[in-house]
Amino acid sequence: MARLIWLTGPSGSGKDSLLNALREAPPDKLVIAHRYITRPADAGGENHVALSEAEFRRREALGLFAISWRAHGLSYALGEEIEHWLARGLNVLVNGSRLHLPVVRQHYGEQLLPLVLQVSPAVLAARLRQRGRESEADIQRRLARAAEPLPAHCHALNNDGALIDTLHQLRQLLEHPP
Repeated sequence: MARLIWLTGPSGSGKDSLLNALREAPPDKLVIAHRYITRPADAGGENHVALSEAEFRRREALGLFAISWRAHGLSYALGEEIEHWLARGLNVLVNGSRLHLPVVRQHYGEQLLPLVLQVSPAVLAARLRQRGRESEADIQRRLARAAEPLPAHCHALNNDGALIDTLHQLRQLLEHPP
C-alpha cells in the first residue's frame, strides 16, 4: 500500500535539511512533494511553489489542491498530483502541519504515516538562535510548543545528532512500516 508520509516537527528541527538530503538519494518508490505557499520563492527554507493569495484562492476554488490549510499568516497546500502518485503505488513524503493532522488522517486513514521530527530542547534552542530569525520570546514560544505531547499514532524520529543517522532511522521505518 502506498503511504502518505506526513512529516511534522518544530521549526528548527531539521525538516528542510532532511527533505533536501532525501532528494539527493531518495528510497525506491518515494516521491517528495513540494508545497504551494503564499510566501515569496526567495524567502529561504524549503523548496516550494510561491503563489499570491489571489492565485492560491483561485487554485483552491478550481479543486487543484488535495489538501490546503492556513498557518502563521500564510496559506499552504499540496497539489492534487499527490493523489496520482499514491494511485501509482508511490509513497509520498510531505512537509505537513501538526495542527492539520486530524483532517489529513480523516481523508487518508490507514494510508497515512504521520512522523514527527524531534530534537531536544537544548538543541532546538541553539538552532533557533543560530539562524537568527526569531526573538528570544519567539524562541521560548516555539520551545513550549515543541514540548507538547505527540499527537496520537505519530512516530518520532530524533534529529539531535548527525543528519545521516536520522536518514537511516527514516529509511528503516519506510522499509518496515508499522
